[in-house]
Amino acid sequence: MIRPTRRAVLLFAASVPLALVIASAAPSWWALSVEGAALVLAGLASDVVLALRPRALGAEFATPDRIYIGDAGAIVAKFKAARLLRPTRIELLAEQQGDLDPAAILSIELESGQGAVLELPLIPRRRGRISIDRIWMRWQGPFGLVQIIHRAAIGRRIDVVQNIRGVQRAALQFFAQEAVFGVRVQQERGDGTEFDALREYVPGLDTRVIDWKHSARHHKLVCKEFRVERNHPIVLAFDTGHLMAEPIDGVPRLDHAINAGLLLAWIALKGGDLVGNYGFDATVRHYVQPVRGMGNFARLLRSTAELAYHLEETNFTLGLAELATRLKRRALVVLFTDFVDTVTAELLIESMQRVAQKHVVIFVCLRDPFLQATVDAAPDRFETVAEAVIADDFLRDRRVVFDRLERLGIHCLDAPREGLSIGLINRYLMIKQRGLL
Repeated sequence: MIRPTRRAVLLFAASVPLALVIASAAPSWWALSVEGAALVLAGLASDVVLALRPRALGAEFATPDRIYIGDAGAIVAKFKAARLLRPTRIELLAEQQGDLDPAAILSIELESGQGAVLELPLIPRRRGRISIDRIWMRWQGPFGLVQIIHRAAIGRRIDVVQNIRGVQRAALQFFAQEAVFGVRVQQERGDGTEFDALREYVPGLDTRVIDWKHSARHHKLVCKEFRVERNHPIVLAFDTGHLMAEPIDGVPRLDHAINAGLLLAWIALKGGDLVGNYGFDATVRHYVQPVRGMGNFARLLRSTAELAYHLEETNFTLGLAELATRLKRRALVVLFTDFVDTVTAELLIESMQRVAQKHVVIFVCLRDPFLQATVDAAPDRFETVAEAVIADDFLRDRRVVFDRLERLGIHCLDAPREGLSIGLINRYLMIKQRGLL
């Protein structure tokens, strides 16, 4: 597609009143009245002939196979070396579909006889699939009178998946000592209830673990050692309702929860526990029964990738009651959810109370940095003060809900995005060490 630039239009428009003035002032010079417009048209024709041809660009485009949520992908545009009369500035725009940030117009300067590379960023907002239909390119002729518009068909679909690379990095850091010294049997002695061995009593040990029967037999004080139990079922319950679709730092709450849950699943499976997951909102979406073994991690990865965003309000009464009926033995239930105020959380508290009577529950919420920032903002005008008061009311309601849940024996975790995974793992290890399961 070729069209005149603004410069060409202005030059042609300026030649019209000049022709009228010449024709009216000196009718015998009427031929000169059209030479200005003819000169502009001749310049347009010359610019078209000398302009860079789309075929001479040799443009090639490469797209990623997948993009991890929270990361940015890119379309890599490569231009081959071409002979140019003068450096040419090319503007590029990606025609894209899906839930991602709007595409921006980027430009690159092509020098004669030199190739060039440009990356067009792709920043998805949610998991799912995006498509890149075509790339639009635009440049001008050497005189700046014509503009060439060319489009290159791409027709590529890109999957946006959860960021398992962060899970792998964190898991490797957690097991860094084993990675250095090799695979070894890890005896987790502590406050568990599973008997491990007898040892001679030394001052400083808890006298409650002295085994008096064996002490009498050995004629010296011996005590029992315990280790942390294994083979406990763990269920990662994800709320997929509309509140979990709200983004924090550009990534939905649900995806932050999935990343933290997958890291916990990796560590729990490595420690010998059974891990499954559960998704619900207005209805039950899916359920994966807890299974042991590191081979189960791939199944958890596929199942969490199927957790979609839903706009319905979460029915905690139905979702948690259904989960309780599926669990046949005492388990650790990790619920990733969110709430607005004490009124909307009333049914949540009642449902959590019934689950906590039989199971150990960790109630996980992501702390919204916007609320705290609004409370801490400098009160420079009346609107800022009003916003701070409202935000503080929301924070106070959240603390009330957490206090009520903790009085029911539920472990609550309200953490920022950066500390969610570490806080969840610490809470899991604490529950294991105390033998609460």
